[in-house]
Amino acid sequence: MRLKISHTTEYLYDEPVPYSLQRLRLTPVDGPGQKVLNWAVTVDGAKVEAGYADQFGNRVELVSVEGAEHMIRITASGEVETQDRTGVFGPHQGFCPLWLFLRETPRTKPGKLVRELARGVKGDSELAQMHALMEAVHEAVAYTPGTTSTETTAEEALEARTGVCQDHAHVFISAARLMDIPARYISGYLLMEGTTDQVATHAWAEVHLPGLGWVGFDAANKICPDDRYVRIASGLCYRDCAPVSGMRIGPSGENVGENLKVSLTVSAGQTQSQGQNGQSQSQS
Repeated sequence: MRLKISHTTEYLYDEPVPYSLQRLRLTPVDGPGQKVLNWAVTVDGAKVEAGYADQFGNRVELVSVEGAEHMIRITASGEVETQDRTGVFGPHQGFCPLWLFLRETPRTKPGKLVRELARGVKGDSELAQMHALMEAVHEAVAYTPGTTSTETTAEEALEARTGVCQDHAHVFISAARLMDIPARYISGYLLMEGTTDQVATHAWAEVHLPGLGWVGFDAANKICPDDRYVRIASGLCYRDCAPVSGMRIGPSGENVGENLKVSLTVSAGQTQSQGQNGQSQSQS
């Protein structure tokens, strides 16, 4: 499938920003199941300082703002050709050892509720257990936009029994690691049925299984990723994959008012695949 994506993030400040440094993870790369046909990231109101691949292989751009800017607009757009691999990404690659993906983070640290969820997972193989875990997370956390933030932990989402796909991914990852299965967070885009306009990027999880390598599980939609998914970044949790992150410093500090506006469209340029369609979104 050929997917066309346009993603704009706009920051509007109440007064000039003395200095800001932002880290952008908005560029997909070629890999199993996807080929980038064309892609561009443009920045208005800021200067692109450097570009590099981080420790997880994500493409990163650093942009800075210094002076009298009140507005920063970041646009990522292009086309990606995708294939349905029934969720299988394949063998592990890169510098990070697999054991690193067993390490907890503040957002994925398991508590009582995550431990209870993991203990209840059954299956005659690790693959079957991961499918069962995906269903359990889907049932335990209702998709409700606006009820959590990017700082919400897996345990907090389970306690609230509500969240967005970022929370589904964190709960799934936390439980999988408790079961001694390497797991990682994936950010990207999802083609949704009946609409091209969205309000945020998507997120899901991958686990590393013997004989298959990395396999994706989207607990928010209870499906393994197919050709409607475009992956952008991977890491231990949301922190490693945030589309835009950074810092702002100067005399005004945190007293500067910041208004965030996000617009995102994902459309298909070829015949769409059949099957269940995604409905959830995470915060950018």
